[in-house]
Amino acid sequence: MTTSNINQQDTMAGLDDYLYEDDDGDGMTLIEHLEELRKRIFKVLIAIVVGTVIAFIFRYWIMRFLQYPLPKGADAIGNGHLVVTGLAEGFTVYLMVSLAAGFVLALPVLLYQTWAFIAPGLYEHEKKHAVPFIFIGIALFIVGISIGYIVLRFPVQWLVSFASDSFTELVTASSYFTFVAFFVLAFGVVFELPLVLTFMAQIGLVTSETLTKKRPAAHVGMWVAATFLTPGADIYSPVILGVSMSCLYELTIIFIKFIKK
Repeated sequence: MTTSNINQQDTMAGLDDYLYEDDDGDGMTLIEHLEELRKRIFKVLIAIVVGTVIAFIFRYWIMRFLQYPLPKGADAIGNGHLVVTGLAEGFTVYLMVSLAAGFVLALPVLLYQTWAFIAPGLYEHEKKHAVPFIFIGIALFIVGISIGYIVLRFPVQWLVSFASDSFTELVTASSYFTFVAFFVLAFGVVFELPLVLTFMAQIGLVTSETLTKKRPAAHVGMWVAATFLTPGADIYSPVILGVSMSCLYELTIIFIKFIKK
């Protein structure tokens, strides 16, 4: 009984040492890491809120821009406006679109805070990639959402015209802008693939040789994912997204080899 109590005390003491003390006295403890993570997340949330407020101020122009891919035939009422079916739906739609735009505006802060959190665990020669990491991430995301916006008209037109012979299409603002937000942001996130894989290569989780060996399975998986990430049933959206993902995968292999050299 005494031995069991001593073992329990030793276990609790070891856990306290793990939580509140580091091995060599130079690094951060687990509690300090969690506190640092909380601060980083809080800063990202503040950036998203600020971006959302800015987007809400310009909500009219943003909404008009996002409505361009919608065919005129979808406006069954004929007044040039989408339909809302609830008392507060107009406000919630504005808020949802502003939140999505605020996330895009806060992307530089998100990438910087992500890098700032992981940077203390990297070597000095790895930390020099901070600025390229942020700018490449922003550029890839902008390219992704731009291609997503260009492709958007294909699934929208297909969905609107699919049952037009049997039904009178009455597109609500909530359904349309929810579709647009997920579709465009899906392209933006997918285009971050080279950045994620390159970072994994930098910390030793993957290598260019591993990506080369797994190439057939990776391409099949990406094309399957492309069919699920594009909610429209048209053929153009998954093909464009699948081609983009395959090209980005091959570009990542080349980029990792270049970085390693």
